[in-house]
Amino acid sequence: RPHRTELYEDTPSACWPIVYSPDYNITFMGLEKLHPFDAGKWGKVISFLKDEKLIADDLIVQAREATDEDLLVVHTRRYLNKLKWSFVVATITEIPPVAFLPNFVVQRKVLKPLRTQAGGTIMAGKLAVDRGWAINVGGGFHHCSSDKGGGFCAYADITLAIKFLFERVQGVSKATIIDLDAHQGNGHERDFMDDHRVYIMDVYNRSIYPGDGFAKRAIKRKVELEWGTEDTEYLQKVHTHVEGALNELKPDIIVYNAGTDILDGDPLGGLAISPQGIVKRDELVFRAARSRRIPILMVTSGGYQKRTARIIADSILNLHNLGLIDKELASSGAENPKVEEMIRHSAKDLTNLSLQCS
Repeated sequence: RPHRTELYEDTPSACWPIVYSPDYNITFMGLEKLHPFDAGKWGKVISFLKDEKLIADDLIVQAREATDEDLLVVHTRRYLNKLKWSFVVATITEIPPVAFLPNFVVQRKVLKPLRTQAGGTIMAGKLAVDRGWAINVGGGFHHCSSDKGGGFCAYADITLAIKFLFERVQGVSKATIIDLDAHQGNGHERDFMDDHRVYIMDVYNRSIYPGDGFAKRAIKRKVELEWGTEDTEYLQKVHTHVEGALNELKPDIIVYNAGTDILDGDPLGGLAISPQGIVKRDELVFRAARSRRIPILMVTSGGYQKRTARIIADSILNLHNLGLIDKELASSGAENPKVEEMIRHSAKDLTNLSLQCS
């Protein structure tokens, strides 16, 4: 029998299925500035959405921290014990000075925010099934597997969200991961290597970290991009393969890893996608999910420039303006006439896609 967890307690229906906590943000004596990651990115996304009057504090779902018991659904006890060594955390987060801090400080200032984001992804998984869609403004730690972290990823939140759903939610027995972060998602790939219930599609820059050949064997639909790939080619590939993946297998949940490190100029991603290209990409994925009435959970993953927070917010606003996400729509699904109309139009839009993107 699954353990009792606060992460699956009901959330008020008045809330948007958008999950966040101020605890997501990592601020500690400027140490966070030693990694290219904008460690306050998540809070900035929420600020932009509040400025645009899309949400208010009492309308977002407050993320709760994943407990050890929650994490053990996927992680080994050995791995969680390793995180009690500051130098291990320094290696995973790629912030060397963390190695010299007392571990209780590392737990509170570095790992607690990451555990809260992991809790947020698990919560958003259930919300997506209940409401048709959900967005965790953080999470997407796709380089972490059950017994190994890396690349700023200390907890395997994508694996956790899926395993929680499989164990606790009736009718969820197949999942598709659509990983569009610029890096290969080797963590969930290792975790689901021999699990036929999970279909993995991964689109990434073939020339960068992690280059995990073993993990690649788990990818059902692998799209390796060349350095400097631009909008037109990128969006056509994403569209073709998202449609192909969902036609091949209709899952009970889509986990969409929406990294913004594909943005032109990203120091780690090596691709050249415009801000408009990112907004269009998210739209394509949500359209494909909503038109098939498949619940979708989005996590924000990588993105290492100061302007990525604004782009994520713009993308969420665009999804809302198009009727792809909506507070009311959430529960009524695609019976909403606005959505039915949108679905009819989407086929037409996609034929124009190559014209718009160039």
